[in-house]
Amino acid sequence: MTEPDSKAASVGKEIGRIQRVGLRRVWTHEAHDFTTWLEENIDVLEDATGLQLTGVEREHPAGAFSVDLIAEDEDGRVVVIENQLDKSDHDHLGKLLTYLVGVQARGAVWIVADPRPEHVGVVAWLNESSSADFFLLKLEAIRIGNSEPAPLLTQIVGPSEETRELGRTKKEMGERERLRYRFFEGLLGHAKSKTRLHANVSPSKRNWVAGASGITGLTFNYVALQLRARIELYIGTRDGEENQRIFESLASKKDRIESAFGRPLEWDAKEGRRACRISKTYGSGGYEDEAKWGTVHEELADAMAKLESALKPHLRSALP
Repeated sequence: MTEPDSKAASVGKEIGRIQRVGLRRVWTHEAHDFTTWLEENIDVLEDATGLQLTGVEREHPAGAFSVDLIAEDEDGRVVVIENQLDKSDHDHLGKLLTYLVGVQARGAVWIVADPRPEHVGVVAWLNESSSADFFLLKLEAIRIGNSEPAPLLTQIVGPSEETRELGRTKKEMGERERLRYRFFEGLLGHAKSKTRLHANVSPSKRNWVAGASGITGLTFNYVALQLRARIELYIGTRDGEENQRIFESLASKKDRIESAFGRPLEWDAKEGRRACRISKTYGSGGYEDEAKWGTVHEELADAMAKLESALKPHLRSALP
């Protein structure tokens, strides 16, 4: 056992310790020293980002400004590189975006000594929301023992298929919200001539809008789905047992209510949940069928007027 222990101790002595060196001790001037060095050692940046860069050019003009470094990736897309030997700040972020637009680049690399959390978030958001690829790299200078100082570039944020997919999902969600708002904007404008239930209600980006019934917790709702839509009386007081009692009281008058409405309704007690609903679903179209909105709005507004007329005489008597 003595010999292996001796070897382990010997190996341990041969392992050096990383020491961090102040960046300004290695590159005194950001533009004259570091940018020049990076231009000549672009492979260090390639290793940190996975990019293959060619045609590297320093102080490339971008309108009234100059880009620290500009290059092309393996697909011939322009990449701008902004260097900062200090903590990340808004000024350099603004420059990076200005350069990106000015030279119509499709990639941007921001090298900083100390990335602020808010700027990490901004670069992550840019990767989700734009067509360009953004990298945020942390720059350190290190040495081992008495070695020459060496650069250490660490990728803090970079593009990925996951962030692109997240960005596409958010964009789709935003488009759905815009469609729903416009759908309800048209519906509420049309419905005013049929019933005053939603006369003072604003359009919603959600998939429903509610009109007051005059009883707390009970609302007459329009619900817009992608290809369908429905009207409903939503019974959603804070007391689940009270909701059930109100629902059962109305259900006991089901024949009279459906006769007044003119068609069968959907009676959903939502067993195991707090709320209940009485509704009617229509398959003529939803918020994605913009060409059918006129027909759908007419159908829903007429049906809501009938539902209000059929249910309101029985609501007060349904209360405990």
